[in-house]
Amino acid sequence: MRIAFTAPMKPLDDPVPSGDRTMGRLIVKALEAAGHEVETATRFRAWRATGGVDTQKEVERAALAEAEHLAGAWRSRGYRPDLFLTYHLYHKAPDWIGPAIAAEFGIPYVVVEASRAPKRRTGEWAHGFAAADTALARADMVAALHRADRQCLADVVPPHRLAVLAPFIDAAPFLRAERKPRHTGEPLRLLAIGMMREGAKLASYRVLAEALDRLPASLRFTLTIAGDGPGRAEVEALLSRHPVTFTGTLAPEDIPALCAAHDIFVWPAIREAFGLVFLEAQAAGLAIVGGDTFGVPDIVTHGRTGLLSAEGDAVAFAANLAALLSHPERAAAMGAAARGHIRADHDLASGAGRLDALLSRALRNFAGRATASPQ
Repeated sequence: MRIAFTAPMKPLDDPVPSGDRTMGRLIVKALEAAGHEVETATRFRAWRATGGVDTQKEVERAALAEAEHLAGAWRSRGYRPDLFLTYHLYHKAPDWIGPAIAAEFGIPYVVVEASRAPKRRTGEWAHGFAAADTALARADMVAALHRADRQCLADVVPPHRLAVLAPFIDAAPFLRAERKPRHTGEPLRLLAIGMMREGAKLASYRVLAEALDRLPASLRFTLTIAGDGPGRAEVEALLSRHPVTFTGTLAPEDIPALCAAHDIFVWPAIREAFGLVFLEAQAAGLAIVGGDTFGVPDIVTHGRTGLLSAEGDAVAFAANLAALLSHPERAAAMGAAARGHIRADHDLASGAGRLDALLSRALRNFAGRATASPQ
């Protein structure tokens, strides 16, 4: 199938790394692995940091002009996709291009990763919210990446056009990474990976620091932190009482070996949608101690591949960490289960299969709409 792809939140070649960019690239890779031909239709970015009707209407005008230009360019070279797929749509990054192109060429329209915040129905983001709702209502299939988002989308997308697409990774480098053995009596090796910037990331570091401060002195561990940012000085100060090694920002190809050299991945996941890093750590054989936030419980099985605590609860987070630090064999068993969990449910092949099923449903829904439309 020929698929036209766009990402109004952030183009896939954006120079700034992020989980959003990574997931978009993984979707394209999985579609290609499933045998589809994917073309980036446009790099147009609808996302804006600030709202306001005038700003959003200006973006809408530019988006519709881009759609008109795109349609003309396709016609001039005789190109017609079989389906238009938009990755990541919400009130700050609506999609005007996908619905316009789908209507112009009479093709199915699919949205992967959509979220909806009803409180944005009014206020500075009202125009973007309405535009996102219009696109969702038009879509032949909409996929949320976790159950919490699915619940919010159910108000505008009917059940037969709504699904949860479990996130996935290219697990091969992590599954291949050779586990670095821990010698008897050696402290358990903790790992955290996260940017150090104001907002949810620093909030997660604050919870992590408070949890470590609450651990009994008898529990020995080392902590490695990969990441950097303007909040690094604060993170270093928060963790100054603990045996911490800071690596700074690492290249993606260095992450599998880093994970494989540790035992437990620790991350409170404040306001985190799901966190690809939870998948990567599990693929490398790490047990998880994390926050029970949004999509995290969809990819970490509490009690089997890790232990989850309520978002922001440093006391419970510390108790879960203490439970594994005091029983290293339990952490090892969870790490082994985590690796099997990713291999079975969250690798690239799994993602390709789920995307293929999603597109098949979209085609059926599109055909059903066409049949139901008055002649």
